Amino acid sequence: MPSTRTKLIAALAAAPLVIGLAACSSAGAAEGDDVVRIGVVGKSDPQWPAFEAAAAEAGIEIELVDFADYAQPNPALTEGELDLNQFQHIVYLADYNVSADADLTPVGSTQIYPLGLYSTKYESVEDIEEGETVAIPDDPSNLARALLVLQSAGLIELEDGGSIFSTVDDIDQAASKVKVTPLEASLTATSLPDVAAAIINNDFVEDAGLSFEDAIAKDDPADPNALPYVNIFAARADEADNETYRKLVEIFQTDAAVQAGLDEASAGTGVSVEIPVADLESSLAEVEDDTRAQG
Repeated sequence: MPSTRTKLIAALAAAPLVIGLAACSSAGAAEGDDVVRIGVVGKSDPQWPAFEAAAAEAGIEIELVDFADYAQPNPALTEGELDLNQFQHIVYLADYNVSADADLTPVGSTQIYPLGLYSTKYESVEDIEEGETVAIPDDPSNLARALLVLQSAGLIELEDGGSIFSTVDDIDQAASKVKVTPLEASLTATSLPDVAAAIINNDFVEDAGLSFEDAIAKDDPADPNALPYVNIFAARADEADNETYRKLVEIFQTDAAVQAGLDEASAGTGVSVEIPVADLESSLAEVEDDTRAQG
């Protein structure tokens, strides 16, 4: 499938897993160790072997640390067990920083992925019957985005039009066609036999025996307001200017084999983006401020 790589810099800049980590004092480059430890969700995805090879060719040894869910890579990075992680968008990072009083920061953009609605019972959104139940991820950042997808699909109505901070309490039940049940992100796919449809994060789509083309609705990654949902490499704030990390980001963004792997992993649905780090940092600060205000 042709690559969907495109540079959305101008448009986007205008917009206002579980394993045991070995005991160690601190990870890689911060301590002068030649190995850079990177936390990911989905180490088997095809971009990662290509990234390891490209990094090695540039003289950088990396170790991919695989997590089964989204809850652990940020704490591991904060505690110094990782040097970088790459699994999340800006909204998710902002929510973590505020709740954990942490200062992780983006050091580079990777892709933006449309969030899809899947069903094994219905072939289209229009076929979903009134009163049915739809499962969505329960972490705050993806929950709000999932609600916006459902609203765009005509399945629910959100009070005040919805935002990146919408919750199930903001659903106008009387005006909505379906009921919504939040579940842990890795469980929405396995819930499909019991619900009409489910919003499934891209990391779990193929594991559930689905393909990205099976989505019956999704959001638009080209929307200028999509900047907070751009996926990123994150580091600790005191390592934000680490030249090795910046080089790794450059390799990830420009290496043809890495980009081909990303395209394969998302079945062509991911859109690669190169956003200036200053714009990523500004977006993070804005979302963090809004998150604190919501609290």
